[in-house]
Amino acid sequence: MPIRYWTFAAALAASALVSGASMAQGTYPDRTITLVVPYAAGGPTDTVARLVAEPMAKALGQQVIIENMGGASGTIGAGQVARAEPDGYTLMLHTSAQATNDLFYDKLAYGSREAFQPLGVVSHTPMTLVGRKDLPPGTAAEALDHIRESGDGVAFGNAGVGGPSYLCGLLIENRLGTPMVMVPYAGTGPALTDLLGGQIDLICEQATNTIGHIRSGAVKAYAVTSAERMPALPDLPTLAEVGLEGFETTVWLGLYGPRDMPQPVVDKVVAALQSALQDPLVTERFAELATTPAAPDEATPEGLKATQEAEVAKWKDLIEASGLKAD
Repeated sequence: MPIRYWTFAAALAASALVSGASMAQGTYPDRTITLVVPYAAGGPTDTVARLVAEPMAKALGQQVIIENMGGASGTIGAGQVARAEPDGYTLMLHTSAQATNDLFYDKLAYGSREAFQPLGVVSHTPMTLVGRKDLPPGTAAEALDHIRESGDGVAFGNAGVGGPSYLCGLLIENRLGTPMVMVPYAGTGPALTDLLGGQIDLICEQATNTIGHIRSGAVKAYAVTSAERMPALPDLPTLAEVGLEGFETTVWLGLYGPRDMPQPVVDKVVAALQSALQDPLVTERFAELATTPAAPDEATPEGLKATQEAEVAKWKDLIEASGLKAD
C-alpha cells in the first residue's frame, strides 16, 4: 500500500510539472524579453538588433530590450546566453563569428553549435574596405599596393579576433601574401572611433556601420567585399575587380536562444522574427544600411543551422593554416 501511495503521488507531481510547463509555454511571453548583442553598442549588430527588436516586440506582445555584452569576438555575451534558462526570455543576435569561434578558441566554455537553439538568419551585409581620411592611397588598387609595400607598417583594425572584420583582414593578408599589424577592439564602434581619429589605417567592416561615414567623407572608401558592386555604393569596386580574383566575404546575422527551448516557444519566436523581417520600416532601413533581410526559408532554425555549417566549411582551412588562436 505505501509503495502504491508514493507511486501515485510521484505520478501526480510529475503531471503537475508537465501541466505547469505547458501552461508556461502557452502564455509565452508574459514578461520582458532580453536580446543579447555580444558586441559593443553602436556596432552593426547592435544597429540591426534595435531595428528588429521593436517589430518583434509588437508581434510577441511584450517588450524586447537590448543588452550589450561586448568582448572576445562575441564569446563573452554568447557564454552568458548559453548558461541562461531556455525559456525564451533570453535571446541573442550574433554575427557569423558564432560559426567560426570554435575554430579560434580552444577553451570556450560552450560549443557554438551545441549550446544554442538556432532560430533563424536575420540579415546579410557586404563589407567595405575603408581607411582613415588622410591615408595616402587614392584608389582600391593603390590601397592594395600600399599594403604589399608597407605590410607590417599598416595598422588594420578589427572588431575582435575571430569576428568577420578580423577574418576579412586575414583573407586580405592571405591573398596578398603580406602580414599587417592586426589591431583588435571590443566591437566595431571602438574600432571605427579610432579609424575616424586616425589611430589606425584601415578596417574591413560591415557597410551597415560604414556607409554613413563613407557618404559624409569622414573615411576614405576603397572597395566592397561582395561578389558584385553594391547598389547603395555603386562607385566602389569589388576587391575582385582590383586584383583579388574571387574575393568574396559578407556577414550574416543569426538569432539564437539557449539549447532545449520548448518547441512552442521556438515557434513563437521564429514567427515574430519572420514578421519583423517583412515590416516595411525594417526593410526600408535595411536598404538604407545596405543590408538585405533573410529570405523566409533562411529565417528558420533549419536555415540558420545550414548557414552556420556552410560558414565553418568556408573558413576552416584558412583559420587552421594561419595557426592563429585567441586567448
